Amino acid sequence: MSRQAIRGTAKYRINRGQKFVIGGYTPNHPFDALIVGYYEGDKLYYVGKVRNGFVPQVRREVYRKFEGLEIDTCPFANLPEKKRTMWALTKQEMENCQWLKPELVAQIEFTERTPDGHLRHSKVVGLRDDKKAMEVVREG
Repeated sequence: MSRQAIRGTAKYRINRGQKFVIGGYTPNHPFDALIVGYYEGDKLYYVGKVRNGFVPQVRREVYRKFEGLEIDTCPFANLPEKKRTMWALTKQEMENCQWLKPELVAQIEFTERTPDGHLRHSKVVGLRDDKKAMEVVREG
């Protein structure tokens, strides 16, 4: 293939999508990121913090859904994480989190999973009122 043919080639990023359970958030006018995961049996497993996909009005609407769901303990079976990566939640970082009863379900798009199972380049597409949290399992 010639250089001219290569120069004209476009790259497209293909996003994957999945439902995830919201188990908490990081606070910041009204929140910075959702903390999400999936169920394996009766245990909720953390997969990532999702910041992208919100405009201010939608962020406020989602935050209103948290009312009455606040809890004091982390609902995720695999937190805190010992290894510090961009996607990890360590014990120190968890002190700044607000935990929620894992009842809300969000549709999330992402490009891939890290070797540790975290979501990479994730964004919220919307909330899913049609799905029960306990039905949300790891896909693919």
